[in-house]
Amino acid sequence: MSPTLAARGLRKSYLGGDGSTLLVLRGLDLEVATGEFVAVTGESGSGKSTLLHLLGALDRPTAGDVALDGTSYETLDADGLAGLRNRKIGFVFQFHHLLRDFTALENVAMPLLIAGGAPEEAQGRARTLLDVVGLAARRQHLPAQLSGGEQQRVAVARALATEPTLLLADEPSGNLDEANAEQLHGLFAGLAREFQTAVVVVTHNRSLAARADRVLTLSEGVLAPAAGYGAETVPG
Repeated sequence: MSPTLAARGLRKSYLGGDGSTLLVLRGLDLEVATGEFVAVTGESGSGKSTLLHLLGALDRPTAGDVALDGTSYETLDADGLAGLRNRKIGFVFQFHHLLRDFTALENVAMPLLIAGGAPEEAQGRARTLLDVVGLAARRQHLPAQLSGGEQQRVAVARALATEPTLLLADEPSGNLDEANAEQLHGLFAGLAREFQTAVVVVTHNRSLAARADRVLTLSEGVLAPAAGYGAETVPG
């Protein structure tokens, strides 16, 4: 079977302030299957967020390509990429970016409403997802009335609202205390299989990475199995 997500020969370079070329990704390959949770670790500045932006169709590579469900990003124009992001990709960032004047329920329902979904169906889906992340009793609370961990769990529910094929997370527990971080890590551990989505998380947190099916390290622009997490291998 073809992988849900396939990155082939990804290269990304930037022009430095002195006119030199900075090569961040050097022909990187990655495959992720439906129901698989992959964690990517690496030092600060190694290109982890750059990789996530390419996988999420937020930026284009200098060379190489990404395909999601067999659709090559290279074949899509800006509108096509925007449509792909809206329909098939969910994002969770270090900062939750919730809309402060809307309740948890309204925040989770928002992507479906923007996509033209019926309000009743959007709110039903939002209620279900808030139940899944353990916030059934907090649906009508505004973000300011929620703890940091609760806000981030709302962000996870929102990312799942459109039933994405791919869920991407960039340091999702980076701003949480240990107790809230562990609760979020436990949630991530079951997301891929429960929602039958491919999950890629960039993290420095060893506790979160240890819950993944595979742990990869980004170093010198390529991915390799991370040491200390077992016998994970890079597919392909």
